[in-house]
Amino acid sequence: MTTPIVSADRDPPRHVAIIMDGNGRWAKTRGRPRIYGHRQGAAAVRRVVEAAPDLSIRYLTLFGFSSENWIRPPDEVEELMGLLRFYLRSEIADLHRNGVRLTVIGDRERLAPDIGELIRHGESLTADNRRLTLTIALSYGGRLEIAAAARALARDVAQGHLAPEDIDEAAVAGRLFTAGLPDPDLLIRTSGEQRISNFLLWQMAYAELMFVDAHWPDFTGADLAQAVAAYRQRERRFGGTRAKRD
Repeated sequence: MTTPIVSADRDPPRHVAIIMDGNGRWAKTRGRPRIYGHRQGAAAVRRVVEAAPDLSIRYLTLFGFSSENWIRPPDEVEELMGLLRFYLRSEIADLHRNGVRLTVIGDRERLAPDIGELIRHGESLTADNRRLTLTIALSYGGRLEIAAAARALARDVAQGHLAPEDIDEAAVAGRLFTAGLPDPDLLIRTSGEQRISNFLLWQMAYAELMFVDAHWPDFTGADLAQAVAAYRQRERRFGGTRAKRD
């Protein structure tokens, strides 16, 4: 597949978020177990991470495992956690060599201690990298994140560090899991589904949404380039009458 030429009509998205959907369905159509689809989905992650910097993407956020995914069958959850362990052990060194900074957002308390340690190691090792910031959402839910921010604000008010009248959008954003990251410019969801599934609810306020039919294991760097090219043809208004520049 030939990588399309990216239009120069507008700036490329600085931050792209992706809901990596369709691993299980991809495997089912091939008569394979769901975990086989998840393994091939990990290969798609590698392709997209490699392609993103060349498309001027500086922040890439991937929805890896939602807070709702814990209710899946225990054997599937355990297989997913095993795949996560394998990814963290096998990919961190490559991410570091390629100048990628790793961050993880979500409820880490629900993750196994060894996974938490692998995450801390990866974040520490790659902390100074600037070519691309890769954020993986694990045990993550948008409503959970906003509730956690509300609790943090309530504590600050109760302790006298913040007046209620000083709570504004910036105060909320600064207490989200994504504090310090720019909001996504573009959300891509694979597998043809057209919903955001409790992902980055606050941060998606003005993101451009793009739904593609390909299942995640089939998604390539060329597909990412096509999405960027389509984004650059859109006019972003942010509630006004004229598009803002990035």
